[in-house]
Amino acid sequence: MKFNYQARTKNGKIETGTIEASTRKGAIDVLHQNNLFPTAIKETSSNNFFSRINYFQGVPLKEITLFSRELATMLDSKVPLAEALDSLGHQTRNIDFQNKIYKISMAIREGSTFSKALSIYPKDFSSFYVSMVRSGEASGNLSEVLDRVSIHLEKDCELRSKTLSAMMYPSIVLSVFILIFIVLMVYVVPNLTEVLATGNRELPLITQLIIGLSDFFKQWWIAIIGSLAAFAYLLKRYLRTKEGKRIFDQTSLRVPILGRFFKNLYLARFAENFSVLIAAGIPIAQALEITADIIGNVVYRDIIIECRNRVIKGEPFSSVLDRFPEYIPSLFVQMASVGERTGRISNTLTNIVRFYQREIDTFVDGLSSILEPILIIGLALMVGILVAAVVLPLYQMSSTF
Repeated sequence: MKFNYQARTKNGKIETGTIEASTRKGAIDVLHQNNLFPTAIKETSSNNFFSRINYFQGVPLKEITLFSRELATMLDSKVPLAEALDSLGHQTRNIDFQNKIYKISMAIREGSTFSKALSIYPKDFSSFYVSMVRSGEASGNLSEVLDRVSIHLEKDCELRSKTLSAMMYPSIVLSVFILIFIVLMVYVVPNLTEVLATGNRELPLITQLIIGLSDFFKQWWIAIIGSLAAFAYLLKRYLRTKEGKRIFDQTSLRVPILGRFFKNLYLARFAENFSVLIAAGIPIAQALEITADIIGNVVYRDIIIECRNRVIKGEPFSSVLDRFPEYIPSLFVQMASVGERTGRISNTLTNIVRFYQREIDTFVDGLSSILEPILIIGLALMVGILVAAVVLPLYQMSSTF
């Protein structure tokens, strides 16, 4: 929190300014340490436009990752937890995250555990994060656990970045097609129509279709754009419902080419989260429940929940996965089975993560080489149709002379 203050120096000079601290008392203590004696102190309001933007955006994953790593380093250096949090809160530039760190520090000073204080902000600190911190508190290795969490979050950031890269290129390709189509229909074709209309001959069918499509787009472009915008809005709202989310998740796993990529992505996320939780000493059933909450896909969430229910009843983890061959490959099942037999589930799952991350890297690297010829062929077809629509009537006109 930030406080505006008015204070006197030892010489009696009045100074004013702003100071950051977790509490009002903390702000007064800081002023005293700087040989200032406050006469007035008031918490500032953070309701400006930019802080509201930060509030609605939430805390980026990269900032949570950096926070975890720096906190682990400070705890490993024997800095008390509350003091470490105050220091990190002072360093961060994200006002929303800064206020949350100060409130977490305040809760710890009032006697709360770190994991309980973090659970106040489930949107920023997932059940995975809170459970890992709780295991670190129980074992007395909080700094080591936080370091492990930061490594995991870095991998998660990298995985999300690769996913974004994979989705970005098709989006750019589609946008280029739409932009070229609009330019052709609005500017190029109408100018050609004026030239071709000078002749009295009947225009070829392909030319009539192109001109008709251009006229339709020019006349109804507001309705077309409005309809597309309304469709996009309604689709977005529908996808937020449970039914819409389920249909989207199921469909995304069955799309040619991209379906395999999404499966590899969720399998890597499943193995990564589950292995880290197991390595932290969290029971398998609880680790599965936490992983199900953060997997991000309804289909895989249901599979993991089924695993949890069966594991509680005493069934092996790998035998439950084997019932879903469409979504869990035999390699995954075999590696999980080996981990169960050897008692090294965490290590075998880590090997699975490496395998699927290589698969994801290969897909992302090969995506551009696949889409580039598709783009070239698509543009060639578009230009070819336009050229045919123009050349054919010109050829007919020249043949009459």
